[in-house]
Amino acid sequence: QVQLVQSGGGLVQAGGSLRLSCAASGTPVAIIRLATMGWYRQAPGKQRDLVARIGNGDNTNYADSVKGRFTISRDNLKKTVYLQMSSLKPEDTAVYYCYAQIRGIVYWGQGTQVTVSS
Repeated sequence: QVQLVQSGGGLVQAGGSLRLSCAASGTPVAIIRLATMGWYRQAPGKQRDLVARIGNGDNTNYADSVKGRFTISRDNLKKTVYLQMSSLKPEDTAVYYCYAQIRGIVYWGQGTQVTVSS
């Protein structure tokens, strides 16, 4: 059973930085290498939106709202995906969820709150 465990997040002032981590377990490195991994976020009363994703070739995609401020990366040996968030804005406040798409199945992390104060 694949599990994703998130860490990081919390409260930060506008302009600050945070790093989120998401570690996978229950699947070997050889499988994680093939997975697309990424991050979504959901603000209160809004739908869950894609923030960033990274493919098995390390190709990346970002939401326009975070381009130039957020960086997604992965360490396959650690089976972990990261989201480095800089120049944070109050509108980045949301619950952030990591995901991994493995063999057509999407697995989700437990979610972590990021709150940016103005």
